[in-house]
Amino acid sequence: MKRALQGSPSIILPAIPLTLSHQHCHKPEGDGVGLKRMAPKKVEPKKEAAKPAPPPEPEKPKEPEFDPKGIAIEFTSDQIEEFKEAFMLFDRTPKGEMKISYAQCGDVMRALGQNPTNAEVMRVLGKPKPEELNTKLMDFETFLPMFQHISKSKDRGTFEDFVEGLRVFDKEGNGTVMGAELRHVLQTLGEKMTEKEVEQVIAGQEDGNGCINYEAFVKHIMSG
Repeated sequence: MKRALQGSPSIILPAIPLTLSHQHCHKPEGDGVGLKRMAPKKVEPKKEAAKPAPPPEPEKPKEPEFDPKGIAIEFTSDQIEEFKEAFMLFDRTPKGEMKISYAQCGDVMRALGQNPTNAEVMRVLGKPKPEELNTKLMDFETFLPMFQHISKSKDRGTFEDFVEGLRVFDKEGNGTVMGAELRHVLQTLGEKMTEKEVEQVIAGQEDGNGCINYEAFVKHIMSG
C-alpha cells in the first residue's frame, strides 16, 4: 500500500483541528448513570424503633412525720422514774443539765430494753442532719414520747413482721398455711393463746381444703 501511495498523485488532506469545540467535549449522556448503577449500594443500618418510655413508678406513700405531741404516755410513774434514772447516766453536759445529745438517743433506748433500728431512731428525732447529732441536745421530757412510740410500735409489731413469721410454715410457697398448723403455732409459740381464743381468730378464715391465706389472716387480726 505504501508503494501505491508513492506512485499516485499527491493528495492534500484537509487540516484537522487539534482542539475540539466545547460542545463536543462533554461525555455522552448516560455514561455517568451507567457508572452509578454499577457502583455497589451502601446498606444503611436499620434504625431501631424508639422504645416506649417505661411507665413512671407509682409514688410510695410518704410515712407520716413523727409528732411527739400526739403520743399518749402509757408508762406508770414507777417506770418513768426508772427511765429517768437511766437517762441521767447518759448526761454528758458540763453542768449536769439532764440532757443527752441526739446521737445518744438510740443508746438510751437500747439500755432501756428496746432495740430500734437507726432509721427508726432518726425518724423520731425528726431526721436531723449528721452534724446535728452531736450538737443538738434533748431533755427527758422530749425523750419520753419518742421512747413510748418506739416501745409501743415494737410491742405491736408490723404487718411484715407477722407475715414473715408465718411464711416459714408455707411449705408450698403459695401464700397459705394449714389451719391445723396455724392453730398449733398460736397455742404453743410466743404469747400462747387458749384453744377458744384460737378458734375465735381463725373463724371464717379457712378455705375448702382447710388452708388459710396468712396475709389475709394477718390483716384480719390487725384490723380487729
